[in-house]
Amino acid sequence: MARKIQFHRLLLIAVLLGLALSALGYRLVDLQILRHGELKAIAQQNTQREFLFEPRRGDILDSCGNLLATSVAVKVVCADPSMIGEHAPEVARALSPLLQMSEADLCEKLVPRTRTNDKGETITNRYIRLKTRVPLETWDLIQTNMENLAFAVDEKKLPRTEQAFLRNLRKRAIFSEEYPIRVYPNQTLAAHVLGFASTGEKKIDDHLINEIQGRDGIELTLNDKLNGVAGWRRTETDRRGREVVSFREQDVEPREGLSVVLTIDSVIQSAVESVLADTMEKHTPISATGIVMRPRTGEILAMATFPNFDPNNPGASPMAARRNRVITDVVEPGSTFKIVVVSAGLNDGIVHLNDVFNCEHGHFAFGGRVLHDHEAYDNLSVKEIIMKSSNIGAAKIGIKLGEERLFDYLNSYGFRERTGIPLPGEVRGIVNPLKSWSKVSIAQIPMGHGIALTRLQMLMAMSTIANHGVLMRPMLVERLEDQNGNLVARYSPQAARQVISDAASKQMIEALKTVVSPEGTAPKAAMERYTVAGKTGTAQKVENGRYARNKYVSSFIGFFPADNPELCISIVLDESKEGYYGGQVAAPAFRQIAERAASYLNIRPDIEEKNPQPDSFTQSDSPKVAVTR
Repeated sequence: MARKIQFHRLLLIAVLLGLALSALGYRLVDLQILRHGELKAIAQQNTQREFLFEPRRGDILDSCGNLLATSVAVKVVCADPSMIGEHAPEVARALSPLLQMSEADLCEKLVPRTRTNDKGETITNRYIRLKTRVPLETWDLIQTNMENLAFAVDEKKLPRTEQAFLRNLRKRAIFSEEYPIRVYPNQTLAAHVLGFASTGEKKIDDHLINEIQGRDGIELTLNDKLNGVAGWRRTETDRRGREVVSFREQDVEPREGLSVVLTIDSVIQSAVESVLADTMEKHTPISATGIVMRPRTGEILAMATFPNFDPNNPGASPMAARRNRVITDVVEPGSTFKIVVVSAGLNDGIVHLNDVFNCEHGHFAFGGRVLHDHEAYDNLSVKEIIMKSSNIGAAKIGIKLGEERLFDYLNSYGFRERTGIPLPGEVRGIVNPLKSWSKVSIAQIPMGHGIALTRLQMLMAMSTIANHGVLMRPMLVERLEDQNGNLVARYSPQAARQVISDAASKQMIEALKTVVSPEGTAPKAAMERYTVAGKTGTAQKVENGRYARNKYVSSFIGFFPADNPELCISIVLDESKEGYYGGQVAAPAFRQIAERAASYLNIRPDIEEKNPQPDSFTQSDSPKVAVTR
């Protein structure tokens, strides 16, 4: 009997052991095979970490290497309210002076709050941003204050769990994130060229990083070159969050953004902006623009628009002030456009500088309209038509040239296309197709009416004449460099096409020299040591399809030294109140900029003796009738 009981016991034990082993085997199969992927993912989530490293955005430099835009690292100060608990008042008291926030507001942000999710679970907020753009020095002080944070209790007498809670509060409740910002050390200098950038969140896989993004100007058009490529590290950590370096799987360094070196020269840019600021104060136009270019290469040394803005705080200025009017606005060019029709006539050989046209004593009926001159001219040579800026003379040259050939030259000068400058917002000129021209278009367009162009397009046309008839592409970016200053890419001048012959170009230069003579329309543009060639314009503004009374766009575009041009400069004023003729308000600004640039660049003079300049704007310079000039 005893043996039978013993056998049953052994059998029961064997069955129990068998069941236990079977259960253990099933559990092992479940863990190692059936749920292997799920459990591996959980384990990796607990131990594996992936860190993203944001690349530093490249700088923007001028042609001499002077810094125009750079990136600075600051901090976003964050908090985990769940780790602060009831100690929000003490933390707020310690941090409010450093964060420049009221203690009450800060305390309100730090109080833990709970919510119920879709699953009915109670969740405590664990992340809140307290302040962005905190300097690194301030963050160091915040860390020190948190380490020395005192509570109104004897911590040694507290339970270990409470002591651990306070230690974690000091070390981890307040933390920071990297927050790069864009800084423009020269404030408003070249603002419309540089544009501006802002910092925002960017999602890469499941990670959010703070990244600078270009919003306008070079910052926008070359954003990808400036930004670089993020790096990452995939590794494992122990239970205290420390990296186990031997288990590091991937470690990819970020590729830093490239630096952009512009053709802009800060000294010349500063001179242009200084002169434009004085011009704005003296003549009170609603806007003014200035451009300085090397006609041989198309390099832009300065480009300015007033009103200006500070890219460090673009939101403080209205949108109108942030618009680069040089490339975004089109206006009727007025008499500066006469260089196009006259150069076309000279190039086709249908006129010569000494050919004489009857200017009808200031009144010319054509196509059902009567065209007017600002003076009652009779016979004028082609050179004198440029010098005196005769509308009727230019119209007659256009009529002789013919519609089809004039339209061909409008295309050849590039007025129906964008110049291709690497800036956002550039528009084409408004040139109606030939089939849409009216009977009077062939006479009005040579005067600069019935056509609308950007300021840059007109500068490129004048530069073409200065450059032996070759139209260049405008050049704003000289090269790209890495963070160590090593050359990555260099951009070369590009010729678009030969618009007029070298011979026609030289004839045009001879005519344009007379514009700054005492008998011309812009004696105030003449320089003492350099021969200047240029053209004035005073175009009546078009509003709602009609010419507005007493509203003009005044301009002067010129280059020097005339026979070997180094610089071509455009000055345009919109609705100047104190005087409005191009030779009166824009020409003096041209001369001031030209003289400063010539001295700075050490341009060799082509006039050895000092020539006396006119003391005042003479009666011959100020027409009696407000027409295109």
